[in-house]
Amino acid sequence: MIFLFILSHGSKSITSYNDMKNRITELFNIKYPIIQAGMIWCSGWRLASAVSNSGGLGLLGAGSMYPDVLREHIQKCKTATDKPFGVNVPLLYPDIKQLMDIIVEEKVPVVFTSAGSPKTWTGFLHEHKIKVVHVVSSAKFALKSQEAGVDAVVAEGFEAGGHNGREETTTLCLIPMVKEAITIPLMAAGGIASGRAMLAAMALGADGVQVGSRFAATVESSAHENFKNKIVETEEGGTLLTMKKLVPVRLIKNKFFEQVQDAENRSASLDEMVQLLGRARAKKGMFEGDLDEGELEIGQIAGYIHDVKPAAQVVEEMIKEYNEAKAELNKTEF
Repeated sequence: MIFLFILSHGSKSITSYNDMKNRITELFNIKYPIIQAGMIWCSGWRLASAVSNSGGLGLLGAGSMYPDVLREHIQKCKTATDKPFGVNVPLLYPDIKQLMDIIVEEKVPVVFTSAGSPKTWTGFLHEHKIKVVHVVSSAKFALKSQEAGVDAVVAEGFEAGGHNGREETTTLCLIPMVKEAITIPLMAAGGIASGRAMLAAMALGADGVQVGSRFAATVESSAHENFKNKIVETEEGGTLLTMKKLVPVRLIKNKFFEQVQDAENRSASLDEMVQLLGRARAKKGMFEGDLDEGELEIGQIAGYIHDVKPAAQVVEEMIKEYNEAKAELNKTEF
């Protein structure tokens, strides 16, 4: 069933999410089309289960988990919620076969893939009745994902935190271009932390939204308290997309960030950039709380996040604001 969107169809009635379904809620069997991003070092079982229990779809971030750790988080998540949840799997992960086998063995219903070709694992996951979503940063790769047989795509604008597209296409531009290119369900990501942003994404053609930074700064997030507080303190302009020679990533500006910027400004070699990055920089910053030497991945929307709150409150406030904003716009005609 397509999304009943009053602005697109000119209806005078206000339809709340309690009374309706759309392509994303039906695909995942959830109440609200809000997906919690599978962020490394932030998305453990506590956060994923809290979001799922609140009516969205929680995701475990397998990118920061060894296979045995992922199994533990899946099992704990199943104990903490009877609602659907999923796992985000970066396809560059060295133990990818073990991760996929565990996901199948544990009967996880949904997998979000990223950082690789969706052709590689979509067929395998579909054989085991697992829904597959691929994260893209362009209409070109959204179409390739659709051709690979995925059930839906997430189109992520360059406002997003963490690893990002080289095209630097903003969410405002990306969503309508992806919508034009594909027919499968579409979720918007990048710069979405409120009900108003969710409404805007829907107006552009998205069927749902994936939210990262706002959920990183929640009580249930597995990130270190230092990192959560740093998100809250970050102001407009406090992040920048960097490490473009290696792999583009949006970071909070700190001592490590300045080292990266200095290296890029003097045209450091790829080998030097790899050596500077070293190992476990993201873990050091986001999970262990080293705000100077750690890699602090977060989106531009951090400047709009002013507190750490429970995940359920985030979902509740987004839906309330979405419906209020929709009602306000419905009063305006041109």
